[in-house]
Amino acid sequence: MNALISVSDKTGIVDFARALHALGIKLISTGGTAKLLADEKLPVTEVAELTGFPEMLDGRVKTLHPMVHGGLLARRDVPEHMAALKTHGIDTIDLLVVNLYPFEATVAKPGCTLEDAIENIDIGGPAMVRSAAKNWKDVGVLTDASQYAGVLEELKASGKLADATKFALSVAAFNRISQYDGAISDYLSGIQSDGAHSLFSGQSNGRFVKVQDLRYGENSHQQAALYSDLYPAPGSLVTAKQLQGKELSYNNIADADAAWECVKGFTESACVIVKHANPCGVAVGKDALEAYSKAFKTDPTSAFGGIIALNCTLDEAAAQQISKQFVEVLMAPAFTPAALEVFKTKVNVRILQIDLPPGGDTAWKQGRNLMDVKRVGSGLLMQTADNHELALADLKVVSKLQPTPAQLQDLLFAWKVAKYVKSNAIVFCGGGMTLGVGAGQMSRIDSARIAAIKAANASLDLAGSAVASDAFFPFRDGLDVVVDVGATCVIQPGGSMRDEEVIAAADERGVVMVLSGVRHFRH
Repeated sequence: MNALISVSDKTGIVDFARALHALGIKLISTGGTAKLLADEKLPVTEVAELTGFPEMLDGRVKTLHPMVHGGLLARRDVPEHMAALKTHGIDTIDLLVVNLYPFEATVAKPGCTLEDAIENIDIGGPAMVRSAAKNWKDVGVLTDASQYAGVLEELKASGKLADATKFALSVAAFNRISQYDGAISDYLSGIQSDGAHSLFSGQSNGRFVKVQDLRYGENSHQQAALYSDLYPAPGSLVTAKQLQGKELSYNNIADADAAWECVKGFTESACVIVKHANPCGVAVGKDALEAYSKAFKTDPTSAFGGIIALNCTLDEAAAQQISKQFVEVLMAPAFTPAALEVFKTKVNVRILQIDLPPGGDTAWKQGRNLMDVKRVGSGLLMQTADNHELALADLKVVSKLQPTPAQLQDLLFAWKVAKYVKSNAIVFCGGGMTLGVGAGQMSRIDSARIAAIKAANASLDLAGSAVASDAFFPFRDGLDVVVDVGATCVIQPGGSMRDEEVIAAADERGVVMVLSGVRHFRH
């Protein structure tokens, strides 16, 4: 057997090549890889020696030769192919080990120039990979170091690779080439006439990997699957580890994402309970038990069969309390052994462990999407994700009455929750917890009334509460509704033609009004 090795990322390659040599497999290699193997005292034939033609053009041309591609593409079961190899003195290549120039890593670096990007577009590597992958029945093609161990194990056990293994390697190889070409297309088609790079490329090439098939979609007559970004952000939902419970459903995943995105935005111990993609209870506390207990109070009825997310360790005390209700999914960055023991008898509860993101100044470090996508008829809507975080200094007080420090904290809390409530959103808060949530109504005044009804049903007093509205009040009537039931301070984006009328109404009613300057529509 002959193995051609040409890798940019040399992780694990020496040990792999040494193991191949020990199995009697002849090593062929290129440039830097050949030198590395030779330095390790491994017998290796350079491609230039194989082809009888030197590498040229700064290494751009080295493997684009019939001696290479003939050895990869020749079908062993076609006599004419084998006769042609014999006539031209071409040996078969039975194993190809290639990973590509680091294009994705290069363009991800700040300050990457077009010249840097172009020089990191691999030509010979993808050509060889395609040749080997096409001829998968005769050639095993490895495109990632994670494949080395499995291939070695099989070669040691049987002296060859099974057809199923070679086919799986071929599929992985074509997937890798697709990902690579997609990254190049995205980058190059995003370059504008002034040389700047647009957030929205001229062609969008989605690069996602299937995590699992799902039992069904939103409804039982729909089919569904979960896909992950090729490089998922740390602390994002797809990085979760399921510790117990039934398989996640489409709706479980959608709701879990809403809960996790909301809860990880709090620095204090927090709990978010989501039902049908809307937070129905959110609270902070000194620990998981207090945060959950407060969140549950907001809307115990809706919390039934909900999704619960915590941003702190779930201990036994909190687990005992949560186990008293019917919960579909429970998420936290960590669980004590005693907490997990509590749920052992509740085998259907899906328990997910997700590390919190490291935090930082980028969406990636915060574990958030950079872009959001929505499918429309024969097209996509793409936008930068709503990752705006409101700070105390961003607030603009427009009422005559000035907010107290406690009111400011309640307003920021309410605003943080409103960001994750479907529009039109009205959220009453106080004391680090939601008191009433009105979501998804065609009229903002109806959302306000529903939020007040929810609070009344839960026997929560709205006197002195803070209210967040995800978009401006188009008329004063919505403001009057929330003040009538007890709100004393309101946060809204502003920007309505009737802002002055609404602000005057706030002054007339003797309540605080602050503007955020941004809205959080969530459709």
